[in-house]
Amino acid sequence: MLDERSVGAIVFRKGKRLEFLLLQYEGGYWDFVKGKREKGERSRETLLRELKEETSLEDAKLLNDFKERITYIYKLGSERVLKEVVFYLTRVKAREVKISHEHIDFGWYEYEEALKKLTYKNTRDVLKKAYQFIVDREEEILK
Repeated sequence: MLDERSVGAIVFRKGKRLEFLLLQYEGGYWDFVKGKREKGERSRETLLRELKEETSLEDAKLLNDFKERITYIYKLGSERVLKEVVFYLTRVKAREVKISHEHIDFGWYEYEEALKKLTYKNTRDVLKKAYQFIVDREEEILK
C-alpha cells in the first residue's frame, strides 16, 4: 500500500455573513483546498502554495490553534493508497477566486449550505469542528 500525505485548508471569510470556500474537483466531488506535500515543504508552505495554485488566494491567515487530521484509503490504478490529510482553518478577506485546471467549479457557502454540498462525511465532520471552533472564539477570530 502506498502512503500519501497532504495538507488542506478550510477557507473562510466574513463579509456580511460567514462563508466557507468549497471546490468541485474533476471527479465531481466537493471538497476543501488540499494538496500533496512536496519534498522539504512544511505544512504551512504546502497550504499556502496549494491555496494560491488552486484558488489564486494569497491573503491567508492560518489559525494555528485548529488542526484536524483525516485518513482514508483510495485506489490509484491497481494500487491502494493510504492518504492522510491535515486540515488547517484559514481566513481570507478576498472573495474573488480563480480556480485551477484541477477544478470544475467553486462556491462560497454559509455553514449549513456547505455541509450539504460537501461530498464526504469525513470532510463534513471537519467542517463541523471548524465551525464550532469559530463560534467558540467568535470575538477573537472574526474581529
